[in-house]
Amino acid sequence: MSNNPNHEKSDTSASDSQTSPQTDGPVYCCRVCQLHADEEARPTARATSEQHSHSPEHDAHATGDEARTESDSTEEHAQHDHDAEHGHHHADTESPPSAETEPIHDGHDHGADVDEDGHDDHSGHTDHTGHEQMFRRRFWVSLVLSLPVIFFSEFIQDVFGYTAPSFPGSVWITPVLAVIVFAYGGVPFLSMARTELKTREPGMMMLISLAITVAFVYSVASLFLEGTTPFFWELVTLIDIMLLGHWVEMRSVRAASGALDELAKLMPDTAELVTESGDTEEVPVSTLGEGDVVLVRPGASVPADGEVVEGESSVDESMITGESRPVGKEPESEVVAGTVNQDGSLRVRITKTGDETALAGIMRLVEEAQQSKSRTQLLADRAAGWLFYVALAVAAITAVAWVVAVGFNIAVLERVVTVLVIACPHALGLAVPLVVAINTSTAAQNGMLIRDRIAMEESRNLDTVMFDKTGTLTKGEQGVVGVETASDWSEERAFEVAAGVESDSEHMIARAIRDAAQERDIQRASVSNFENFRGLGVRATVDGETVHIGGPNLIEKFGIERSDDIAAFAEEAGSNAETVIYLVHDESEVVAAFALADVIREESRQAIEALHGMDIEVAMLTGDSEDVAKAVSEELGIDQYFAEVLPEEKDTKVEQLQSEGKLVAMVGDGVNDAPALTRADVGIAIGSGTDVAIESGDIILVDNNPLDVVRLIRLSKASYRKMQENLVWATGYNVFALPLAAGILAPIGILLSPAIGAVFMSLSTIIVAINARRLRNVDLSVAA
Repeated sequence: MSNNPNHEKSDTSASDSQTSPQTDGPVYCCRVCQLHADEEARPTARATSEQHSHSPEHDAHATGDEARTESDSTEEHAQHDHDAEHGHHHADTESPPSAETEPIHDGHDHGADVDEDGHDDHSGHTDHTGHEQMFRRRFWVSLVLSLPVIFFSEFIQDVFGYTAPSFPGSVWITPVLAVIVFAYGGVPFLSMARTELKTREPGMMMLISLAITVAFVYSVASLFLEGTTPFFWELVTLIDIMLLGHWVEMRSVRAASGALDELAKLMPDTAELVTESGDTEEVPVSTLGEGDVVLVRPGASVPADGEVVEGESSVDESMITGESRPVGKEPESEVVAGTVNQDGSLRVRITKTGDETALAGIMRLVEEAQQSKSRTQLLADRAAGWLFYVALAVAAITAVAWVVAVGFNIAVLERVVTVLVIACPHALGLAVPLVVAINTSTAAQNGMLIRDRIAMEESRNLDTVMFDKTGTLTKGEQGVVGVETASDWSEERAFEVAAGVESDSEHMIARAIRDAAQERDIQRASVSNFENFRGLGVRATVDGETVHIGGPNLIEKFGIERSDDIAAFAEEAGSNAETVIYLVHDESEVVAAFALADVIREESRQAIEALHGMDIEVAMLTGDSEDVAKAVSEELGIDQYFAEVLPEEKDTKVEQLQSEGKLVAMVGDGVNDAPALTRADVGIAIGSGTDVAIESGDIILVDNNPLDVVRLIRLSKASYRKMQENLVWATGYNVFALPLAAGILAPIGILLSPAIGAVFMSLSTIIVAINARRLRNVDLSVAA
């Protein structure tokens, strides 16, 4: 188990489930979804029970609503719903409603305005636009209506020393508008409080609803009772602040999860089917069957898993294997759906289609991993739950004590109402959302996009960060890492000639040599008579002399002996799993050797040192060979590495570390990283990586900088501190105000009125807001 007390996986053992019933379950992207998922799960479970008892054919329709157990419904609600949002059809094709639209405006009748917060259609579960728009609209409407209420309030007039204009009916402005604000702005909280009440898990919604309902009922009653003071201005400001807090919260958590959609995009829509006559015909990929032969042209994607029957080429398989170098293909070589053919045409016999392909397997892993996230409750919810019971207890004690002391009268009722109203501080509603909002914007300014706030909060507890090698710790492209020349050739002359010869080639090795020459400010030599020899390299004429560039096959063909220095250089490069390219002069002499490898990012060393300084272990995953992985690991000081890892093995490597009780972050950029990204406690995607990696990650590093992982953890720690501080300020108000409201100091003449309590409530809110803004000044720099 993780050292994080809330870190549970949905696939833990039965014993774990029994011992941790509160933490083992789905993760909900926002409070609105969680509350309605809990509410919807219960009637669904009852329907399931009835179907089981009346329908012998139930098993044949296990994907419908009738076939869902309460657990299944809840788990499905927890998923990012790709099926309905993106058109994917997986095992469970039905999903609970979501907050896409607002029923009052679309003409649907949901009764009692229960679903006003938008839960009429969960087809876009991860799109919180409906939630955000609903709270935003209600906030602005309620705020506009609240201004006259506040302006005409007697208490506000007394405090600021003015007199509101009086005209026929002016006395009704405050109560009428306050009732409208309660009916319009307070209903979402009452609806969600009903869900908390049904699930017997009181939290923020019940606390808010308790305060605004008591304030509303008492204020309306005070219009007809002598000696009472209405709480109308306190009522409307409380509703306004809570709407603002939830609008901020919805805005900060809105995100989409399109990993499965991005995976599907890798597959081409059509393929060139080779007919019996030898011609080609463009057909939908879905019509391909096992044994069909397709033509894959240069630059095209392989439509299905298969075997090459004709042609030679190199194929970019980095999105599947993680290997940065193209893989050579020839007859009898296997190719994988979604990979990209490069420089030659291939005829491929299809061996697997549809769900049997490797890419489909990765898609299944992504979907399964997304369902295995842990559930984490927000601190504010827990604090609100505790405060709800505290408020009720204090109110009860207050009522009993005052009745015993002075008998039952209006003053006693006012004391009880005062306790219940001020039990819900404005600040508690903003304590977490404000920090989350500032956290999100601060992260974006530092090159980090937060898609999952729970993952952001979890980052502070990380004890292991697992990096994918290719494209993450390295640049994911070949670069010159060493050069050796013959005694009569300078390094500058070797780069000048080699860059000139490779000037017209688009091969990655050619680009690496050109880039290396450019970094050294070396001009390319003028060349002529350029020729490309497949499998051997290239040839050109420089200053009237013939030069070749190629690998070991080239010097073997010419039977050229290397000098001792170049041979030793090549041997050392080979031991480091580096590619060696030779520059041959006049087909008789090796004048230079270039060692190429996937270039390690300069920031990688600094990032790993900083993580070690935070007592965080660093692991590395790669599809590359053992030699490459070992060389990179030793150079960067990585604690452990896993080499020659296939996509499904990357997923299991994350699970392996988690089974050791570690809280794991996965940092990657490729399709093959997607299952591991979603399986990890925190998935961190490199921004310039593939779209599927970005969509699978909880956090996106826009600038491709491993140092941002360090900044992320520091920001997470700082944000959590601010949340804790804000919760202390917010609940501290209650520790101070509730006893005074109850009248604990009444014997010495100190009694907190509802109006003064509201002032303290506002001060608490201001302090929380100022403290949250200090998060913008947190130092995220990493020492060089």
